[in-house]
Amino acid sequence: MAFILDHFKPPPSPFEPPPLPYRVIASAIKYLTQILYNLILFLRGPATPKPPLPSRIRLVCISDTHTRKPSSLPPGDVLIHAGDLTNAGTVAEIQEQVDWLASLSYENKIVIAGNHDSFCDPRSRRKEDVGREIDWRDVHYLQYSSITLTFLKQANRRLQFYGAPQIPQCGGEKFAFQYRRSDDAWSGTIPIETDVLITHTPPRHHLDLPSGLGCDFLLKELWKVRPKVHVFGHVHAGYGQESVFWDDGQRAYERLCARGEKGVLRDMVAVGAWIGVVRLAIYGVLGILWSRVWRGDGGGTLMINSSLMYRSTGKLGNAPQVVEI
Repeated sequence: MAFILDHFKPPPSPFEPPPLPYRVIASAIKYLTQILYNLILFLRGPATPKPPLPSRIRLVCISDTHTRKPSSLPPGDVLIHAGDLTNAGTVAEIQEQVDWLASLSYENKIVIAGNHDSFCDPRSRRKEDVGREIDWRDVHYLQYSSITLTFLKQANRRLQFYGAPQIPQCGGEKFAFQYRRSDDAWSGTIPIETDVLITHTPPRHHLDLPSGLGCDFLLKELWKVRPKVHVFGHVHAGYGQESVFWDDGQRAYERLCARGEKGVLRDMVAVGAWIGVVRLAIYGVLGILWSRVWRGDGGGTLMINSSLMYRSTGKLGNAPQVVEI
């Protein structure tokens, strides 16, 4: 009986996904919205069309390795690590992970820090690590910075990568790059010409959890920048890929996700919210027709939560994410 009742309770940690019965009771509308949205994305297809095969660039995306190393990684043109290389964030831990990354055969390797990589943020740096340095070797470390790479084998194509580690506050002073959730740490920070954005936090409502651990301000900035690919981690349970199309259907989905959890009875009489669900369905059908029938360009962003750590198990249970652009 206790096991059954546990499924109607919120999870013990905000980083754990809530059980299905709890999600339905807490907000049937939000649960229905998620199902409808996922169906629309499945039917609509990829956010951006792939270029011809000879000019495709293969990105291998990982994050949240937390001092561990996967037994193998797939081949690619660029390896991206979206933060949380370590647990304690000491120089020794970070250097060990950097040495491992440098030993891999990828021509290009790009890394950002996460909230566990404490040395990278002077505010959370341990006293014993003050004055020490990390040898990044051939790894490109991005911290509020960009790098443009040229791919000679892919018809001299160029991609601009921008990386930023900051996250909404989720822990104590030992965690790096935190800001208050009410603070806007994103507006005007991402170069508009960015092709591949790498952050540690997800935008809110996308490969996030229903509790909304991602950042609203990052999502607002993404509506302006609209990169081809956005790679992140942090929320292990949000692992996966998602196409985002930056249209009226997307706005309808995000408004519904932003609703508080009202409970089943209040949801039943929430006329405005049900109108929002209908609006999402209508815009979704139009988006599917645009993509599948009229062959319109998606013009969207492929979002990738590349966490290798499986939820809160302490084990690398998720596979690296691979995408060709």
